[in-house]
Order: sequence, then C-alpha cells, then structure tokens
Amino acid sequence: MNLKRIEVIGDDEEEIVEAARRMSDKYDFVVTSGGIGPTHDDITYQSIAKAFGLRLKLHEDALERMKKLSRPHPSQPNFSWDTPSPALSAKLRMIELPIDDSRDENSQVLFVSDKLWVPISVVNGNIHILPGVPRLFEQLLDGMKPLLLPRLTDPEGKGIHRILISTPMAESQVAPYLTELAAKVEPNGIKVGSYPRWGKARNTVTLVGRDKEYMESLIDEVAKSVEGVRVNVEGEDDVEGEPDLEQQG
Repeated sequence: MNLKRIEVIGDDEEEIVEAARRMSDKYDFVVTSGGIGPTHDDITYQSIAKAFGLRLKLHEDALERMKKLSRPHPSQPNFSWDTPSPALSAKLRMIELPIDDSRDENSQVLFVSDKLWVPISVVNGNIHILPGVPRLFEQLLDGMKPLLLPRLTDPEGKGIHRILISTPMAESQVAPYLTELAAKVEPNGIKVGSYPRWGKARNTVTLVGRDKEYMESLIDEVAKSVEGVRVNVEGEDDVEGEPDLEQQG
C-alpha cells in the first residue's frame, strides 16, 4: 500500500471539514488519528459528520461494548451507567458516530477486536476514524488487516524491489541527473530516491518498483552517472577513516 500523504490538522472544525472532503475525494483509503475522546476539543466525529452532511448517532452496540469492557476511573467511584451525570455524557460523546442512513450501518461501524469497545467509524466509504492513543491506534489498524489484504495486489510486498547505489558524490551534484532519470523511469512505475548519509563519505541512490528486469537494466547507467556502485545494504562499502561529504564540502 503506497502512502500518498500525511497531514497534521489542529482542533479546528473548518480545517477538518476541508481536509476530510479533499482526502476522501482524492484517495481510496484515509485514516484519521485522534480527536475522538470525551473532552470539548475532541471534535473529529462532529467535524467529519459536518463535512458530509451526516448526523451523529449514539451507537447502541458500541455502548453495550463500552459497558462491558471499560471500567470507571478511580476518580469516579460513584459513576453509574443508569444515572445521568456529566461523566456519563462525556463517555457517550465517544460513541456518537457519523451515520449515513443511505448506507449499511454495519459497514460504517467496525469492531475489529473482542477485547476493545472502541469502534472504527467509516465515513463516505473510505475515511476511517481511529483514536490518537498509539497503543489503541496500532491495535485497531492491525485488526483491519483482514479487511485490507483482499484489496492489495501484492499483500506481502514480495513484488516490490529496491536497488541501492552508493555514491561518493554530493546530492546537489547528482540532482540534475536524478531529476532526468526520475522522469524517464516514472512511466514504468519506478521511483528514484536520494538519501544523504550524514557524517559518511557516501550517499545512497535508490530505485524502487515492480519491474525488476527493467530496474536491473538501469544499474550500469546509474552507477556510472553517479560514480557509484551497487550495494546490498547502506554502508557496506564504507572505509574507516574516510573523510565524510560534509568535510569535503
């Protein structure tokens, strides 16, 4: 799965609305992280609902799971699910989800682990709203694997090849050639990368793509143009005591 874009957006409703619409329109799989807690600045659900003209609905299955799997905080010894309170209202905010009545609700609210009450809210068919807590985010994203793998043409990434060329030349020196090379190979699905190795005498040029035969045919040309050699891992041709590129200017 190719990562196309990462954006950091503050707790601003209009910015979230704009980004949600734009990302949903442009990409087929969008993930949001954070802003779905119980406090006033947790506005992801309401903002994304607004972006697509949806209502927020208390999700009953999520509520039952929350009751079963969550425990009151020690600071709330008298909390009751049956007694209205500010704490209860705050908890319920976390399961008031954007719902599109024209779509199957089961496809809009996903539970990927029997150990978690936290749902994954799916909006507009491709926006997946996840919590910002790293541990929960990772667990939920991992739980989505069975849903994602059938969509991938190469689930294990075995069809992706990466070639490394080690060069003693500065990035600024090889930049014109790499720009031309990138334009040349892009129609074949090949990405050209350049990575400085700070404090080392050599930088790395990469070719990444699926057409292994075509990529192999480029190695001699690239190596000659950047005065480099192919390596299996970065640093395998480093020489101890060799001056680094920064020292050489």
